[in-house]
Parts: sequence; C-alpha cells; structure tokens
Amino acid sequence: MISPVTALIRPLGWGTLVAALATLGTGLTWEWSEFVMAALGLGAALVVAAAFVLGRNSYRVTLDLARLRVKVGEEALGQIVVENPTGRALLPSLAALVVGRGSASFRIPRLAAGRRHDETFQIPTSRRAVVSVGPVRSWRGDGLGLLRREVSWSGSYELFVHPHTVSLQGSSAGFLRDLEGKPTDDLSSSDVAFHALREYVPGDDRRHIHWKTSARIGKFMVRQFEETRRSHLALALSTDLEDYADEDQLELAIAVAASLGIQAITEGKDLTVVTSSGNLMTETGMRLLDDCSRVEPVRGQAQIQAVAVNAAAQVPDASVAVLLAGSAPDPHAWRRAAARFPVDVTVVVVRCLPGAELKRRMLGGAVMLELGALADLPKGMRTV
Repeated sequence: MISPVTALIRPLGWGTLVAALATLGTGLTWEWSEFVMAALGLGAALVVAAAFVLGRNSYRVTLDLARLRVKVGEEALGQIVVENPTGRALLPSLAALVVGRGSASFRIPRLAAGRRHDETFQIPTSRRAVVSVGPVRSWRGDGLGLLRREVSWSGSYELFVHPHTVSLQGSSAGFLRDLEGKPTDDLSSSDVAFHALREYVPGDDRRHIHWKTSARIGKFMVRQFEETRRSHLALALSTDLEDYADEDQLELAIAVAASLGIQAITEGKDLTVVTSSGNLMTETGMRLLDDCSRVEPVRGQAQIQAVAVNAAAQVPDASVAVLLAGSAPDPHAWRRAAARFPVDVTVVVVRCLPGAELKRRMLGGAVMLELGALADLPKGMRTV
C-alpha cells in the first residue's frame, strides 16, 4: 500500500523526514520551541516537494534505432519521439535514455496538446559489444532533490556491434575448400568416390549397375563407393585473458574467428566454434556475428589447451582445426594444444599480435601464423 509513496522519496528526502521527526520529538519532550520550528520548516519543505511530483505526465514515447546491427566504428543513430496525446498542455520534465550501464539525459520542453518533441542520438561503436538501448525514463521532482517520480515510457533494444571481418574469397583454396570431401573406410551404394564392383542384390539402385561388366560375366554387377564426409572446420578460440597480453589481442582473435567462420558458412562447410565459455551459434553468418558480439573475456576459466581438448572431443571428424590465442602461450603450450587433434587433421595455430609482421613457421605437425592485422589474414591463409 505504501510502496508507491516510499518509492518517491530520495535519500535526502528520507534524511529530511527523519530529522523532522527527531527535532519535533525533542522539541515537544523538552518544550524547546526552536526545535519545533525547525521540525515545521523541514516538514514544509517535504510538503512543497510533494507538490512537484503530484499528477502524472501522459506522454507517448517512441524509441527507434536506424539499425540494430553495425560493425565496429560504423554510425549507430537513433531517435526518440515524445508526443502529448492529451487535450491539455504538459509541463517540462527531465528524461534519460538508458544506454548500456549508463544513461544520456535530455529535457522535454512544455508540450501543448497534440504536439511532439524529437531527440536524435548517436551510440558509440568503438568496441565490439551488445549494447542495451532503452528504456526512456522521465522524472519530475523538486529542486532540492527530496522527492522524485520516475516513469519508464518505452521498451528496449539490443544493438549488436559486430567485429570487423575480411573476405577470404580466393584465399581459402586448399584450406577450407574440399569439394569432394574426405574418404572414409565405410562403404556406400551411392557416393562420389568409386571403390569397387559387387554382385547385385535385391533393393540396389539399378542406376548403379555396371552394364559392361554384367554382360561380360553374365550376372548383374553394381558399383560400390566409399562414403565421404563433408569438410568440417573447428575453431578453438580462447577467450581467457590469461592467453593474451591485452584486450586488443583478444579482439583481433575474435575478428579472425568471425572471418574464418563466415567464409566456412558461405562455402557451405560444417562449422563448430568452441570458446573458453561455450560454443557459438553457427546456423547462419548473422547468428555467428551476433554471438561474437556477445563474447565476454574470462580469466582462469579455460586456456587454449583446454579449449583445444574440448574442440577435439566435439569435432572428432574435423578436416581443419584453427587454434586462436594471443602472445601468452609458449611454443610448448601450442604444441600440446595442437596435438589434441588426430594426425589427419590440418591444424593451424594463429597467434594474434596487433602490429606485428605476418610470419609463418612450422610448429611440429601444425602451421603457425603470427598475425599483426586482420587485413593480413587472406595472405596468411594462402600460405597454409
């Protein structure tokens, strides 16, 4: 019953109320008129403050973002439209737009009946993130800050700030591209890789009968094939800060993972992205980028070796595995991580060092790339 009233009182208002009651009690107990007058003055301040929060502004507020997905550094604009749908004028008030963990304040002027006020705003996109935008809140209160009525007027949006990506088109030949798949030891009656001929049995597809051989030996013979599997890219991305010297190295690693993942999805390859805190969604390129925006760094949770173990267990049939981390892991740690994958898997280690020159070297059975800029990734992939 009283919670709507107590919600209006600010900390200074509570202090004023306690002081008024204390001085009033003291003045009446000891018959000190000075204390009684002070209590009446404090009470009068609360009464005057209450006059500022009585009533309710009946705004109609619309929050709109031009785009819900942008890349790092791109412009992210939005607009707030405040309308007065009533038949009377509404007094000025203060409002704020919640953006992430902060807020941006603006003033709503006096609005006559049927009038509107527009506010345009821009959201910083200097870093990869998912930014919560909204709601719009307005408040009315007294000048001393004793009481304040706050109202939320709109819903909220999520703004996805995607990492930068580069196109690997024309750079992935021999790396991601595997049009015929990998042969296995399993035999199939229909596939790409021809294996041998065998005698026809009821139920076989007649399209696979080898007529020349059947005519020569006098009985039906059908082609038998080796089953092939689709090319599968496994990305093992450490998001543990123990593997990085700074967050710039981590951001470069995430951008590399996003670029490789988008290329794999574009080429129709199977893709699994394993991070220190779980897998990313890879159904579409947009969902992968959205999840890349959500990635939060952790500390002491799962470094590159643990991520590699997890990826190897989840994708035992991987064609290519890419391990991504920063400058912290030493060559022994990289070798141990790469050794988690079977010997027939192509393992590429990408060491993300912003500002460094592109270098390629062998690390046991794996290829190591030292990458200093995302723009060097296509060239680096051509050397793998």
